[in-house]
Amino acid sequence: MSFEIISTAASYIQFTDLGVGPVALDLGFFQIRWYSLGYLVGILLGYWMLLKLLARPGAPMSREQADDIILYATLGIILGGRIGYILFYQPSILQNPIDVFKLWEGGMSFHGGAIGIIFSIWLLARKHKLSFLRVCDYVACVVPFGLFLVRLANFVNDELWGRVTDVPWAVVFPNGGDLPRHPSQIYEAVLEGLLMAAILWPLFWKTAARYKPGFLTGLAAVIYGTARFSIEFVREPDQQLQWLVDTSGLSMGQWLTLPMILVGLFLIFTASARRQRAES
Repeated sequence: MSFEIISTAASYIQFTDLGVGPVALDLGFFQIRWYSLGYLVGILLGYWMLLKLLARPGAPMSREQADDIILYATLGIILGGRIGYILFYQPSILQNPIDVFKLWEGGMSFHGGAIGIIFSIWLLARKHKLSFLRVCDYVACVVPFGLFLVRLANFVNDELWGRVTDVPWAVVFPNGGDLPRHPSQIYEAVLEGLLMAAILWPLFWKTAARYKPGFLTGLAAVIYGTARFSIEFVREPDQQLQWLVDTSGLSMGQWLTLPMILVGLFLIFTASARRQRAES
């Protein structure tokens, strides 16, 4: 099978033929990368969407508090995502401390970013005496923007590709060698981003789900966790963490995702007990 894949690699999608790359705009003295734009546009779209959600009856916070939430959450994403990546995936970065700040080269952990967001929301909810879980529910509904855009950025960055495969839509990534691989970044963009939006948004707009503190947050955690856990089976493990897959059968991403799924299920099944009438 390996010989057949090698011999027919040229017949698969060639990443170099797609005309994409990590740099969105190159001014010579300054570069704007798709990875940075993914985060920036995701945050801006998330803020726009959050204001739309807050316009509905029973919002758990004011417009001014939403401004603070976006600022705190942005810091939580950046700091938590980077620290999480270093701790969970690449501790060797600490050997050259200046590399810690090279965010444009990639290297962000969703799980670390999620912890950062949750902590920032907790701080703000405590400061303004807001319902922590209800604020989380509203923020959860805007998360799909960032997940979708950043996964697309991973694709054009030629990183986080999948395992070698012979599926018709396989892509030959330059950084992944000469063999065709699963475009796992696209799988994640669809399942973690589009699918989550397709489930959460109708529930928010068409049902009373937003009055059950923790329900939408738990559902988002289960959707992301299930999608990530499944896709990890076709995603190439980080080379430095291959030992974890060899010894446990699961990747670091899968181990980090399991608690997320369990917490999500708990929030879903206990949400009705926290039901609030907040239409007024």
